[in-house]
Formats: sequence, C-alpha cells, structure tokens
Amino acid sequence: MQLLLAAPFAATLFCILISSTSAADCGAGNNGLKGNTITVDQHGGGHFTSVQAAIDSIPSGNNEWISIRINAGTYKEMVTIPPDKPCIFLQGKGRDSTIITYNSHEQTDTSATFTSSPDNIVVQGITFKNSYNRYWKESNEPPVVQALAARIYGDKCVFFECGFLGVQDTLWDVQGRHYYGSCYIEGAIDFIFGSGQSIFEDCIMNVTATLPPYRLRYSCITAQGRASPGDPSGFVFERGAVIGSGPYLLGRAYGPYSRVVFHKTLLSAGVAPQGWDPWYFQGRKDNIMYAEVDCEGTGSDTSQRVQWEKHLNKTQLQYFSRSYFLDQEGWLANTPLGKTFES
Repeated sequence: MQLLLAAPFAATLFCILISSTSAADCGAGNNGLKGNTITVDQHGGGHFTSVQAAIDSIPSGNNEWISIRINAGTYKEMVTIPPDKPCIFLQGKGRDSTIITYNSHEQTDTSATFTSSPDNIVVQGITFKNSYNRYWKESNEPPVVQALAARIYGDKCVFFECGFLGVQDTLWDVQGRHYYGSCYIEGAIDFIFGSGQSIFEDCIMNVTATLPPYRLRYSCITAQGRASPGDPSGFVFERGAVIGSGPYLLGRAYGPYSRVVFHKTLLSAGVAPQGWDPWYFQGRKDNIMYAEVDCEGTGSDTSQRVQWEKHLNKTQLQYFSRSYFLDQEGWLANTPLGKTFES
C-alpha cells in the first residue's frame, strides 16, 4: 500500500451516512439497454478488437445504458473508463474466459490494469489481472510493490462474478458506493483497500502472501480508509470465504476511523489470532470499528482477538445490510443486473 489513501472505520458506530455523491440514473428504463450493444472480439469477430477502443467509441456525456460484450480471450491492455462516460455495462463470457491483463506497477505512470472513474458502471464475468510480481520464477525478481488490478472511483458501481488478481494492492476501492457479488479477489498485501462504501457478497478472498514464491513475512486482506465519524465509507463482507495460507490479518487501519465487518463469512485457519491491527493509529483504537459476526470456520475463533474489536448485536448489524448501508435509494434494481437484486 502506498501513500494514496486516508481513512478507516467509525468510532461512532451508528453514524452510517449514505454517500453524498450525486449519481444520475441512466436512461433506457429499468435495466433496459434499448439494443445499444458493442461487441469486442480480439480475433476480429466484433465491432472492435480491444476493450479500450470500444470504450473510446462511446460519446462523452452518454446517459443511457450501453452494453460492451467482450468475447472470450485474454486482452493484454490497460483499460480506462473516463469520468464523462457513465452508464456502461461491460459484460464478459465469465471470469475464467474473459481476462483483461497488464503488467505495470507504482514506478510507472499508472499501475492499474483497469481504472473506472464515472458513476453507474456495471461489470459482469470479467477478470482484471495485474501480472507484475505474480508467481515469478527467477531468484532475482524485483521486490513486491504496489501493482493494481483495478481502481474504482465512481458511485453506484456493480461488479458481479468478476475476478481481481494481483499481489500488493490488488483492488483499490477508492470512493463511492460499490457492490461486489460472487467475485474472486486474490492478493498478498492490503489487497482490498480504499475509502469505498462497499458490500462484498458471496465473494472469495484468497490470501497468497506466505505461499511460494512470495513467502512474505506479513499479510493483510483489507486496509480500509475512513477519515471521520461522518465519512460513510466501510467494507462489509456478507457470507463468502477467506482462504489461503496464513498468518494474515483481516484488516489494518489506513486512517483513524477504519470500518470493516465480516458477517457469516467462512474464515480459514490462516487468520492471525489478533485478527486486526491499528497500524498508525495505536492511540485511537476506540475510533476503529472492526467486527466479526456469526462467522464460521477454523479461523473464526475470536477468543484472542484485539480487545478493541467491536461486538454487534442484531439491531446494530442491520445498519450494515445491503438495503441500508448501500441501497437505500434502490439504485441496484435500476442497473442492467437489476433482476439479480430482486428479493
């Protein structure tokens, strides 16, 4: 993790505000697309052979859902959706079939394979990979540094059945309301980080730090940034599983009010007994809000956790539900994947 963040969880546990970001809804009705579809096929069977070319073809200020269907293949490119192009639905053929990969890191101009800046972006069935540092073969490989697979800035964004592969700082969940459903996220150091107001439902987080060839001395899944009691950000993990080789921390505070909740998550044996770390905020532990509720697995024993871990009852936990924490406006139902969220 580099200098880029600032802010953790909440000392004021119940001050859960909805993001102030104003994201206008996209047109074409309730999750309709009006036939606005672009096809990408690296072998020439579509409108474009690269994902970036398809995005570039969309006019600035677009306000209706446009679908970019990406056929199976490995697309070796850096992909950026600029701030003036909201309402895009990137649809792959499955995270094992449609892969966007790039090899870059912190010492280059930008390290993200995929950067999404606008509001109202939906992605399904795509894996984003940063190949830098991943499973090297030679003994003289460079040290592990920040190399982002994805960074997400916009509000009201959805990632469903996607993959995020990296080593350090895999997924930068920068800001805004984000939903991650049935995703696979892999990394070694702070590999889910940022100040997003995000829910991860039924996701698998795979910790690779102590596996060969890395064999790193420490590992941490989250580094959530939250700057103040009024900051609405936080990471909520609903169900899903944490797997991999330990010991690893569930989170460390990258700001004075860091906030992370694991609910009904399967935790593997690799979880370090203490579970959490205040990092630079040793004297402000009471402001940090880390909690585990009804988790299962050999790593779910909380008897040796840090004493300042919070204990939520059912009433308190409801503040971290999808409907309250993320979707009070009902915006998820108005995305192209709206039927996924019907109760």
